[in-house]
Amino acid sequence: MKYIFVTGGVVSSLGKGLTTASIGLLLESRGLKVSLQKFDPYINVDAGTMNPFQHGEVYVTEDGAEADLDLGHYERFTNAKITRLSNYTTGKIYSSVIAKERAGEYLGKTVQVIPHVTNEIKIAIRNPSREEVDVSIAEMGGTVGDIESLPFLEAIRQIGLEEGRNNVLYIHLTLIPYLRASQEMKSKPTQQSVGKLREIGIQPDILICRTEKPLSNEIKEKLALFCNVKIENVIEEKDVDFSIYEVPVIFASQKMDERIIKHLSLKCTESDLSEWQDMLNRLKHSDETVKIAVVGKYLELQDSYKSIYEALTHGGVANNVRVEIKRVNSEEIERNGAEKMLQGVNGILVPGGFGERGVEGKILSIKYAREKRIPFFGICLGMQCATIEFARNVLCLNDAHSCEFAPTTSNPVIDLMTEQKQVKTIGGSMRLGAYPCELKEHSLTFIAYKSKLVYERHRHRYEFNNRYKELFSAKGWDFSGICPSNELVEIIELKDHPWFVGVQFHPEFKSKLVKPHPLFRDFIKASRFSGTGIKRG
Repeated sequence: MKYIFVTGGVVSSLGKGLTTASIGLLLESRGLKVSLQKFDPYINVDAGTMNPFQHGEVYVTEDGAEADLDLGHYERFTNAKITRLSNYTTGKIYSSVIAKERAGEYLGKTVQVIPHVTNEIKIAIRNPSREEVDVSIAEMGGTVGDIESLPFLEAIRQIGLEEGRNNVLYIHLTLIPYLRASQEMKSKPTQQSVGKLREIGIQPDILICRTEKPLSNEIKEKLALFCNVKIENVIEEKDVDFSIYEVPVIFASQKMDERIIKHLSLKCTESDLSEWQDMLNRLKHSDETVKIAVVGKYLELQDSYKSIYEALTHGGVANNVRVEIKRVNSEEIERNGAEKMLQGVNGILVPGGFGERGVEGKILSIKYAREKRIPFFGICLGMQCATIEFARNVLCLNDAHSCEFAPTTSNPVIDLMTEQKQVKTIGGSMRLGAYPCELKEHSLTFIAYKSKLVYERHRHRYEFNNRYKELFSAKGWDFSGICPSNELVEIIELKDHPWFVGVQFHPEFKSKLVKPHPLFRDFIKASRFSGTGIKRG
């Protein structure tokens, strides 16, 4: 087994997840099978209870793990199997250690960070390696120098010693700041970051330098000399001008995959990035633009709806158009009205979320989409808000609401799931992961999927209240997707509308650049020809 460890230095948010995913793509393009993992130093057991403002979106795996958003990059870039074994936190590691201590597995020994915590981290790293993969790639969260990262760095140092240096590769991602006042690039922060790593006992084999200006040969020579890295292993990662999907191509142009293969003595085929390059070219050279409004309340940070934005981009590639995303704060719609905030858009998407803040603005935006016949896509809470809007304005159930926001409403068209009513804890207790959905023939979603049965990922506690099904159906509400095991409504459509679809699940988690999700593809298609729609069978 070969191992690659990716660390970060100088500052956080350098893009280790994108870098790790890009490395995985490069190795897969050479016929190798990879596994990818993210190790986060925070004490939360998982990302499920973390604020999207602070942490970005919570990514959900097929087997129901609530994970770091970087796992989304792994799935979008590679074919690696991403599961709950792909994300470990300090909280998860310590929980396992404490459980073993309580069970007496340490035979009365004093439980310490070294060796017990570091051994647990090594067990986690080697877990995916039991599958038949050629290279295990692990991203170490946090920044070198942070106290909480030390056990993880110590663990990967030990693996280098145990497995042999020809089987382990260390990649360090760092920042080369540019000082505009003096018009100079500075290598000193990187030298100090590598110095910290070397104090721990880790010598980087490859240095990836984030920079807004091209690296001069002088800077590369200086980094090579003071960081003890071969000059050909100093890789420039200049800020991309157009798309994150350019990063693997940038690495390939500097032969980074060849450096990795040489160090690890890997046997593989020649690189084939033709499919990726083709999709990237289609993305770059699209002349037509489709304007999509994303109506949410976590719009301050790009990462809050990361998978949504990427899936919209993929849908654009599938239709040879460029997607322009207009971020619309739902609270602004409450204050200024939907007409003012949404005028001129080709499609409206309302994503998932939690809490009552901004919900009325989402409902107003859905009413606007329904009445103006603008293609609409509601995801999770977006689907529930569409249900509330229809109940109030078409069925005349004026107090219709969700029990999540109005527990005493006399018309709970969205209700807490039966199996959730006994749940007392918050973390990891929602309906999570992939569940089956049977599609109604001739529906818009059946046309999109071209399949009668699909599996999609979920993250919710509330559902459509089936007591209202007949009332909704009588007014043109189409229940086009149902979970066969419990009759839960998974997909709703509005018959007399060009393209109006709401889903209880999160299709954005399964979309890739080279394989756009069918619902995002058809949503963009409908938005491109706004007003005409997709013909049902």
